[in-house]
Amino acid sequence: MFLGTVVYAQQPAHPFPQHAHCYKGVIVPSHISQAALDKTTANFYDQWKPRYLKNVPGKPQSFVWFEGKGGKQCVSEGQGYGMVITVLMAGHDPNAKFTYDNLFRYVRTHRSQRSKYLMAWAQKNNGQDLDKTTATDGDLDIAYSLLLAAKQWGNKSDINYQQEARAMINEIMRCEINPKTWTILLGEGLDDESGDWFATRTSDFMPAHFKAFQKATGDNRWEKVIDAEYKLFKFMQDTYSPDAGLLPDFIIHLNKTPKPAGAHFLESVYDGQYNYNACRDPWRIGTDYILNGDRRSKAIVVKINTWVRETTSNDTYNLSAGYTLEGNDIQHRYFEALSFVAPFGVSAMVDAKNQAWLNKVWIYLTGFKIKDYDYYDNSIKLLNMIIMSGNYWE
Repeated sequence: MFLGTVVYAQQPAHPFPQHAHCYKGVIVPSHISQAALDKTTANFYDQWKPRYLKNVPGKPQSFVWFEGKGGKQCVSEGQGYGMVITVLMAGHDPNAKFTYDNLFRYVRTHRSQRSKYLMAWAQKNNGQDLDKTTATDGDLDIAYSLLLAAKQWGNKSDINYQQEARAMINEIMRCEINPKTWTILLGEGLDDESGDWFATRTSDFMPAHFKAFQKATGDNRWEKVIDAEYKLFKFMQDTYSPDAGLLPDFIIHLNKTPKPAGAHFLESVYDGQYNYNACRDPWRIGTDYILNGDRRSKAIVVKINTWVRETTSNDTYNLSAGYTLEGNDIQHRYFEALSFVAPFGVSAMVDAKNQAWLNKVWIYLTGFKIKDYDYYDNSIKLLNMIIMSGNYWE
């Protein structure tokens, strides 16, 4: 069973679609059959969906539940995760389109201050927006999910996914990309007088998304963003993490000499370390090699793969939830954090030398129960399982 059935508007769904038709010379877990990979991924989705997708009472809208943390009902980051997951799982879930459309209507109800196409980054438990600014990563995933939806279901229903995707992609370029450095802004509430204008969150670099954006809009400025960010990441690895290849949560001084952010730049004392934002980097960057064969992607994650296998002695039970850029554990965090574990599995896919390690990561990752983790860990786990099982597509 292929979980991500592609249903073209002019053709009926094929009952036996092919797997991973756009993967380019990469590996998937080899210790179990493809059918078992599919079943494990589908089973986890069947647990994830009722736990995290919630309906707005009396309205045709749904949101990805933030579990009420900090008084929040939803954040755009989670909404983006949910929308990508839902459209990719349409070959398994016959109600996926209905669910997806409700998720999209929630996005359109919670618009940012500057653009009706971008999403306000957080909603309180009463459903009101916390403020009207955005978080770029959420918008990027939502826009990408619309391209997937157009491919999956066509554009003849009440939502023209392709048109909505193009409008949103153009607004991301206008509001969330720095035109001076071609780097990714933290959100659309910034201007060139802001102290954060020359800062970026490393996990917002999603080069496979950006290549799809360029194809969908014909806007070659996305190529400038891709080139600038790959150049920046190589500089950061070479300068600040030559042994481990790790990237910090945030990079600052992009108009001068880039460097890791200091403590409490935006979120925590670990803003300049490989923490709960940067843990997504191996997945976001590695996906570009998996889909497009970009060697810059492979070069970055190979460095990380080599380090993580060495530092753990190829034992997933030695993984920690956070590292300094030198590759040392942050305060001996030896607890399991699936948001750190899962992306190492995706990055391992780029080289056959990692086959045994990839198998171990899959076994380790899928052994944890959904009740033991929050929306962030479980959603990243599921997204990365979809990729590792061969069910991701552009």
